Amino acid sequence: MRVLMLLPFFVCGTVAADTLPRFPPNAVWYQDVSAPALKHPNSDAMLTHLSSLGGWGMGATSFQIDFSFYVLHASSGIPTTPVVPLGGADNYYYPDCGDFPPHSPLLAPVPLPIPLPSRGGIEGTGPPYGASMPSYTCNNNNNDCHMLIVQGNTLYESGNSNVTGGNVEAECALTWDLTKVYPRQGRGEQCTSTDAAGYPVAPLLFNADEMYAAEQVPNGDLGHAIRFILKNSRMMKGAYVHPANHGTSGTGEHGASDTNPNAVPYGSRLRLKASYPVASFIAGNVADGGAAATAAARVLLRTLQKYGMVLSDGGSVPLTAESDYYTTYKWTEFGMDPNSQSGGQVLFGIQVTDFEVVYTGPTIPLTYNCVPTPADFIFIDGYDY
Repeated sequence: MRVLMLLPFFVCGTVAADTLPRFPPNAVWYQDVSAPALKHPNSDAMLTHLSSLGGWGMGATSFQIDFSFYVLHASSGIPTTPVVPLGGADNYYYPDCGDFPPHSPLLAPVPLPIPLPSRGGIEGTGPPYGASMPSYTCNNNNNDCHMLIVQGNTLYESGNSNVTGGNVEAECALTWDLTKVYPRQGRGEQCTSTDAAGYPVAPLLFNADEMYAAEQVPNGDLGHAIRFILKNSRMMKGAYVHPANHGTSGTGEHGASDTNPNAVPYGSRLRLKASYPVASFIAGNVADGGAAATAAARVLLRTLQKYGMVLSDGGSVPLTAESDYYTTYKWTEFGMDPNSQSGGQVLFGIQVTDFEVVYTGPTIPLTYNCVPTPADFIFIDGYDY
């Protein structure tokens, strides 16, 4: 069943630079996971196995960064645009995506119109990978086309998005309440989101404004876990660990397919080893990024030691940053020019075996039986690793 709302199509209110969206400070993404006792008992075997498969996926030491995402900030009062399923109702992720009324997780999702600020854009549509400026037109049959929009305390995220015919066409569209600390099962056990792990996207990115703020503090870091991805063929088939609440199962690059008992499941949280020599690390692109690149690289490494990174989706480029198109500071100020191939190589040389897996709970078999979390849930602390 699909419930759609037909509303007039408007795009108004200009995109403005703002900080990345944040959940309350006690949310799982902001927890310090550097304590030695949090190491997964099978961590060494898991990362040795991942290394044997080729590590990150673009070369064992090619720990690259993708700069293609935009986080748009919509002012209040912007008219909303209805969502329609890409390719018809049967292709929409139901009941995982949408919004549910309080106490009614088994009912149809409430229609999810989305506010679209003018001059906004969808992942990959503008520089450095697309046209000269971001666009709401995206080839959503062949690309992920994430669209990330913040309005007040609501984060709108849609996947395989394209604005066409007065509608937002998507395979999944949902909201996150930025005032809430979600329970261990997130938006629902066995429920996906615009990332296969069921995670939010925008709060786990990092941007140039965050980098600037971190560099104003001695030994500063970004203050939160970072989103990362791996090739699906290198992830455990049909399983995930909290705080994820979904995974994939399949073959090749279209679904997690590794059946080795040491495979890394969706949702895994990896932290850079405490013994890693961050203070002496030299940026992989120092030849053209200079001292600024090394300073930025060390901010990222300190972040990865303290907060780690969470395995969110399948793909080729491990880390994901926000484009600097809308931000106050620009990546070139930090020796990370997204328009040059070396801009994403600031962490070149970091290998999977430089990390440890954090224990976040037992592996959960994937059933695809989504049980949505009611909108009025009361948070009970479930993040005591």
